[in-house]
Amino acid sequence: MSDQPSEASRPQEQSPEAGAQQQSEPNPEPEPERKGEPKPEPERKPKPESPAPAAPAAPAAPAASDKTTATAGAPSRVGPPAAGPGNPWQNTAGAPGGKDSTEDGVTARLRPPAPPLIRPAVLWSVLATAVLSALLLGDGLGVNLLIVAVPAALAAFFAARSAGRRLRPWTATWAIGGLALLVVPALRDAGLPTFLAVVSAFALGSLALHGSRSWPGVLIGSLGLFDSIVPGIIWGVRGIRTRADGSRARWGAALRTTVVAFVLLVVFGTLFASADAAFADLLGSLMPDASFAEGPWRIFLFALGLAGALGAAYAAAAPVRWDGITLSPGTPRGRVEWALPLIVLNLLFAAFIALQLVVLLGGYEKVRAETGLQHAEYARQGFWQLLWATLLTLLVIALALRRAPRGGSRDRTLVRAVLGPLCALTLVVVASALRRMDLYVDEYGLTRLRISVAAMELWLGVVLLLILAAGIFGARFLPRAVAVSAAAAVLAFGLLSPDALIAEQNVQRFASHESAGIDIAYVKGLSADAVPALDRLPEPERSCALRIIQREVLHADSPWYATSWGEARAKEILEKRPVQGDGRDCYRLGTDGVRDGYEPDDDGYDPY
Repeated sequence: MSDQPSEASRPQEQSPEAGAQQQSEPNPEPEPERKGEPKPEPERKPKPESPAPAAPAAPAAPAASDKTTATAGAPSRVGPPAAGPGNPWQNTAGAPGGKDSTEDGVTARLRPPAPPLIRPAVLWSVLATAVLSALLLGDGLGVNLLIVAVPAALAAFFAARSAGRRLRPWTATWAIGGLALLVVPALRDAGLPTFLAVVSAFALGSLALHGSRSWPGVLIGSLGLFDSIVPGIIWGVRGIRTRADGSRARWGAALRTTVVAFVLLVVFGTLFASADAAFADLLGSLMPDASFAEGPWRIFLFALGLAGALGAAYAAAAPVRWDGITLSPGTPRGRVEWALPLIVLNLLFAAFIALQLVVLLGGYEKVRAETGLQHAEYARQGFWQLLWATLLTLLVIALALRRAPRGGSRDRTLVRAVLGPLCALTLVVVASALRRMDLYVDEYGLTRLRISVAAMELWLGVVLLLILAAGIFGARFLPRAVAVSAAAAVLAFGLLSPDALIAEQNVQRFASHESAGIDIAYVKGLSADAVPALDRLPEPERSCALRIIQREVLHADSPWYATSWGEARAKEILEKRPVQGDGRDCYRLGTDGVRDGYEPDDDGYDPY
């Protein structure tokens, strides 16, 4: 009560009030006064003094005193709870000290507040991911990757929903694309498509969690999941501690239920397996093949799955906004200075393409008369140069866009008029390179390197088409469109099965003109995906090509979840029709599989 009269008669008791404020405010006040403005607060205090003399009544005094104490005493009572403790994770942009705290650098503007407490659904999904990783990932790659990815995706979904994030179309696109890429290891036995699919699936999953759209965001966001692993582990540990303190009874009930269910499964499963051999075989094929000797390896896989799932859930709940990283635009050049070198480059491309059209339309005889090169040698000589020309053209376009004049509509028209023809001419170069590769493959056959670089050249052509479309419709979706095209190319590359295509092309080439032979030394090193095509070869070429593959496939003891569909199909074919002989007939074949001891001449050397 003594505070209220002093507040009402404050003009007469300024010195006692100042002394009282100095005694009550030393703890909370020094920090805000040092940060900025010590005098604006005393200036705000006299404002409520005007109605004070006109309100001496008893009912009005408490209300006025409450308001004045709420304003005058804000630094001492109300201020510290709002700005003092706060959220220990909230040290980013938007926090009170966001501008002054430069210790985090650029990432201070990118990191969001801490996610909410981890939910039980997230914890169970993370635990399921870790257990499945330990049980399934130690025997090879197959459909097990897709099985492990499902609970990890559910953990990220539950965490994002608890944080209030909505499922957007691009997020769904990245997530579905990542899961679709994990189908490739389940279908193909070849190593390169599997590796590319797993890496691309990881990149798309990271993009689904972060939702990036700019060039820095897409490039860094595809690897951004690594940044969330350590914070995700800390987040998970804190959540488990918090929930365990208040729900020990529920954790005990869940543990008892799990133990009882496990005991029942073991007891009755053992009885049924001993009663019926067919059920025992089925149960043995479904159970993961784990032993105590593999304990350290399984523990490592458990920890890997746990850390990965926690990192994915944390990134889904509190994603780093990599789009906040911006690149400063390049210094624009003058129109003549910028356009003249590109126009000269366009003229050079046009001259080269004119010659290519003459060659492709039937003028090769004149070229051979002048150069002395055979058709396949002419094709092989220029493919790599054209591939590098395509890559360098994309680099030139990127640099030209950074230095392009940006004065108005005329400058935009100039940029489109110069870079548009350059992209179109480069597409013709891509077509010429692919035509050269086709001629070379007809002469020497298909290999892994040839089909890989041809696929890369084809994807570069798609990128050029996307750049042309961006010049017409805008470049807003260009970074994400390029990422989608790359993922689609990897998925198509895996689904088409490069080893199967290589075997098919070489078998057809051998069947059309047997004198050309087939490179047994090369095709016998292909994966199990090539078995259906190599099975159509005549003997002894068939047995020589399949002998090594049969030894690897039939003697492999991989469980069902680590066996691809290509391996299963090859095993079925080779069990029905195994290879013949002991391999002595293979020594009678020449290097290219011709019975007469064919030896390639000096011009048959193939560097790739």
